[in-house]
Amino acid sequence: MSTKHHIPRVMGNRGKTSDEVERENFEKNQTVAINKAINSQETPVKEKHVRITILGTFTDNGASMFWHIANRLPVQGNPILCWKFCHVLHKIVREGHPNSMVDSFKYCSHLSDLGKLWGHLKDGYGKLIENYCSLLIQKLHFHKKNMEIPGNLLMSDEQFAKICGSDVNNYFEIAVDMLDYMDEILSLQHSVFSSLDMSRSNSMTNSGQCRLAPLILCIQDSCQLYDYTVKSLFRLHSSLTPDTLAGHRDRFISAYRKLKQFYLSSSNLQYFKNLVQVPYLPDEPPNFLIASDFSKHVKPVAVVPEPEPENEPDSESVGDLIDTSEDKFDAAFGNGFGPPEVDERDILIERLQKEIQFLKSEIERIKFEDQRVISAQMQKIAELEKILSELRLSADKALKENESTKKRLEEASLNAGALAKLAEAEKHAKGNEEKFKKMKEIYNKLREEHVSLIRKNADTTKQLETEKRLVEEKEQFIQNPSAFSCDELHIQHLENQVKTLEDTKGNLISQLQTSEEECESLQVNLEALEKEKQQTEDALQLEIRNVQGQLAALKDEMTTNEMKRKNEIDSLKGKLDDAVSEKAAMEAQLKKDIEDLQGRLSQLDSDKQAGEKRLQEDLSQLHRDLIDSALKEGRQFIVDAMLLVENPAHITVKCNAEFLLLRAEPVLSALENLNTAQNVYMENSADLEGLLKTIIGLSNQMGDCVIHGIATSHSAQLDAAEELVSACQSAGESGIEVLNSLKKGGSIKSEVHKSAEKVKHLIKLAEDLVPKMVDVKEKEIGDLVENEMHSTSAAIEQAAKKIEEMLHQTRKDMSGVELTVNESILDSCTGLMQAIKVLLVKSQELQKEIVGQGRGTASVKEFYKKNHRWTEGLLSAAKAVGWGATSLLDAADKVVRGDGKFEELIVCSNEIAASTAQLVVASKVKADRKSKKLSELSEASRGVTSCTGKVVGSAREAAQIIEEQNLMDFTKLNLIQAKKEEMQSQVRVLELEKELETERYKLGQVRKRHYQLAGENEGWEIEVKSKYCLNFYYPLTQLVVKGI
Repeated sequence: MSTKHHIPRVMGNRGKTSDEVERENFEKNQTVAINKAINSQETPVKEKHVRITILGTFTDNGASMFWHIANRLPVQGNPILCWKFCHVLHKIVREGHPNSMVDSFKYCSHLSDLGKLWGHLKDGYGKLIENYCSLLIQKLHFHKKNMEIPGNLLMSDEQFAKICGSDVNNYFEIAVDMLDYMDEILSLQHSVFSSLDMSRSNSMTNSGQCRLAPLILCIQDSCQLYDYTVKSLFRLHSSLTPDTLAGHRDRFISAYRKLKQFYLSSSNLQYFKNLVQVPYLPDEPPNFLIASDFSKHVKPVAVVPEPEPENEPDSESVGDLIDTSEDKFDAAFGNGFGPPEVDERDILIERLQKEIQFLKSEIERIKFEDQRVISAQMQKIAELEKILSELRLSADKALKENESTKKRLEEASLNAGALAKLAEAEKHAKGNEEKFKKMKEIYNKLREEHVSLIRKNADTTKQLETEKRLVEEKEQFIQNPSAFSCDELHIQHLENQVKTLEDTKGNLISQLQTSEEECESLQVNLEALEKEKQQTEDALQLEIRNVQGQLAALKDEMTTNEMKRKNEIDSLKGKLDDAVSEKAAMEAQLKKDIEDLQGRLSQLDSDKQAGEKRLQEDLSQLHRDLIDSALKEGRQFIVDAMLLVENPAHITVKCNAEFLLLRAEPVLSALENLNTAQNVYMENSADLEGLLKTIIGLSNQMGDCVIHGIATSHSAQLDAAEELVSACQSAGESGIEVLNSLKKGGSIKSEVHKSAEKVKHLIKLAEDLVPKMVDVKEKEIGDLVENEMHSTSAAIEQAAKKIEEMLHQTRKDMSGVELTVNESILDSCTGLMQAIKVLLVKSQELQKEIVGQGRGTASVKEFYKKNHRWTEGLLSAAKAVGWGATSLLDAADKVVRGDGKFEELIVCSNEIAASTAQLVVASKVKADRKSKKLSELSEASRGVTSCTGKVVGSAREAAQIIEEQNLMDFTKLNLIQAKKEEMQSQVRVLELEKELETERYKLGQVRKRHYQLAGENEGWEIEVKSKYCLNFYYPLTQLVVKGI
């Protein structure tokens, strides 16, 4: 750019400091960046403009500049503008300066109003803006409640555990807050996807990308929220019962399903392919009822690649800029002075300012880039450490499963005892089988015997039949002896044989029965044994099959687990080796980056130290300038106060000793405070504010003390006044000496001590001027108030009656002008008495109200005794009102009789007005400002003032009437006589003016003595507030004097 174009801007920046120029440029850059980022075009927000805005928050230490500019944008009138505003604000809150969160929290109501406004728009961006505003408000409230959690939610497990602490309630609350936060994110993404037509490629259009762009931030936030919600719920389930956390589990399951669908929908969008790596959630949600499921949890990570720098020129900014070159300006408006001369110093100043600004921006950019690189590297290290920890957990899990397999094998070896039992059972079965075989042999033997016996029985039966047949033949032979030829011996032998056979048959039958019974019992026993054997064999076979099945399953499982563990261990070892090598490479790279960054940081530190040194020097010079300025103003204030002694206009200003004590005593504490503040500032120069306040406070206190001391000397005796003025001058000079020694530096203790001694001497003189109190019998003060009020009321009643009588008598005895004058005066006096009577009644009612509100459980007399100073003021005012009424009656009587003067009537009226004003002020001291009685009393006081004016007016009118009646007729005077009368009148005027001046001076002295005596008699002191004397009695005196 040519020199001609440089000169106008350099000349325009003259008169501004470098900081102001830098600030102005910063504000311009921020305004341009924010206006470009938040525009009405339905396109995504450009990253470079947002990045400039975020860097601006670090320069400005907050988001105040952003809000200052954004508040002027028409976000209520354009939905796209409002949508981009929410997106930029979300980025600033996540990635900007930590103070951005605090600055933005103030505008929650503004965001709420925006959401409600656009929520009425049912289509387009209306519902989206409403949900986005709700999300931002929820985020701001979340971080306001959890100040330790950063805006981007990135933190380590140790930081999260430190934030939650050991209290399970903290985990409970933060889990609820995170679920609420998650619900707002899911609501926004649902609204965004619902507004898009998913059957078309909306993600590749400008309008679709404009709506989808904020979802990248939602994905980043939701990953962190999901991770820490899972960890919080596992921690809660380890401490609380499952029934207590049923609601948490239901909310998490619902959020898990929606979030999984959200990630799935986002991963399918072409727009997100190069902008964010969308994570995937596991197929099933974690089972919080099983603590071992925590080892299966893997944190979802959304990786956002670094944006590439945009080097193309920004056509928008070029089109919007205004050409302010010198040539066009001169061509349009002319240049009557010709081209200005080139000043090399201005060019050098501008170039240096540009270099400084560029270096500062470069430093900020380097700091930000370094911080970003460090955070990215730290994040990668954290991810690698997390992967390493997961691999270690997997290895530990494999070792644990191996140990469990070994335990199962040991249990299988224990089952060998069962095999031994099986062998014993088989042995026992064999014994039973052998026993069965023996019994079977016995049974077969018995059966054979039984068969043989049956055969024998058959043979015997057959033989018996043969014998029977022989017996029948024998009987037939006996019956028919001739038919048979056998002898008797043979017959006997046959009979014996038959008998023997019958006996043998009987024995065989009995043996057969016994054998049958034994056979039956053996059959029953055999069946029972067979049944028992069968049951035993079945049970043993079943047990054998079970044991064999378990053993085979254990062997298969052990084999499978060993193969699986071996494969996993090999895989984990490979991954571990890869992770270790990658970690070593990353550590080496990180170490190299850290060394580079440390070099940059050391250079920045050196530059920072040099800048801080310059700033410290400037700050020290500024401190000295401020202290010198404060000391100069303080000395000037004290000097001005001391010069009031020579100011004639200040002679009329007066003060009493009590108020002087009030103004002098704070000077001592101000001196001590100055000494302390000076010592503190010598130790710590940062406490400049305290030192300046004490310097200004001492100057004001000392000057105020001198002013009131001089004013007090105006009302004191001559010797005491001179001594008091001298003490004031000495105190002021000592204060100036203290300020001078403070400017020189070093300790000011001795000067402060000397000044304090001078002020104490001034206080002693003021105490000597305080009038002595007259002791009052406090036990009678309550009665005195009542009596005095009644006496005053009685005096007013009596004066009113007397004036009525005088009025009737005047109407009887007088006529003409004299009757008119006297009747007017007496009517106005009667009205004044009636007004004073009403005033006294209202004053008594207000006093009763004051006593009723303030006495509590005490009696009326005790209240008057406790507040005797206020009571004495009432007494004085009541006495003055009664005396004024009596004086007015006497003056009116003299005027009616022709012996008095109208001036006396005016003076008495003014005296009554002053006395009633004193009574009203004394009553107002303790009255409630909102009291109805006080309002009525003020109205009655205004009535008295009005009636007093009428009396004064009627008196002056009467005097004028009398004067007009007594005027001389000068029409017959000649020149000499007229000159003589004129000279006599001038002499009389001079005499009257001299008498007037003398009387006014006399009145002033009398008033002064009157107030001194009144102070001694009434016991005025500090408790009655000395400014009551200044603010009431002195103006009242001037009012009376002016009235006269």
